Amino acid sequence: MTKPHCEPIEDAKSISNLVKWLQEKAQKYELKYLLAHAEDGLIWGEFRGQNFQLITSGDDNVFCQFPKLRLCTLQQCRIFGENAEMMLWKIGQDHWKARLIKDEHLSKEDYICEKQILWGTQPEGEPKNGFTLVSDGSQGLKHAVPLSKIRFSREKNNLHRPIRLEVRHYIDYDDSGVARIYLSRLVDLQGT
Repeated sequence: MTKPHCEPIEDAKSISNLVKWLQEKAQKYELKYLLAHAEDGLIWGEFRGQNFQLITSGDDNVFCQFPKLRLCTLQQCRIFGENAEMMLWKIGQDHWKARLIKDEHLSKEDYICEKQILWGTQPEGEPKNGFTLVSDGSQGLKHAVPLSKIRFSREKNNLHRPIRLEVRHYIDYDDSGVARIYLSRLVDLQGT
């Protein structure tokens, strides 16, 4: 079984401008989305245009009530696309590590594809700058995803959650032939 290429990214130790650093990595590896976990909340983002400009859910021209992407509150983030994922995570006070998973050389038999269901049963107003604010009827949770076209069910009391996060799981076998998932990465975001 063919494995994905996984390598550390050494320049994560010296990040001074987070957005610029992420945009450079997104452009280099052709990555489309950002999913970040910060002390003050969840942040979605999308890289746009030829210069891979990062637009996030907390930007002033999107939904300013969501957290801003800041190095001082960031815990971890993943930027991802069809052929790769880069993950950045905090390992101490102002210390960072990053790794890259590339798998464009793999076939569909080399991984398991899973579409994870995300919160969001209904839109909250109209999309702004390509982001849709969604809430979940059963929990009251809200987040702004970088999708402008999501097919929500209009049936009353229907808790259909149409947003999916595509994940690839890579399998390895031990010496006795037992299979296990040893690595996973984000691939795509969809609004079914």
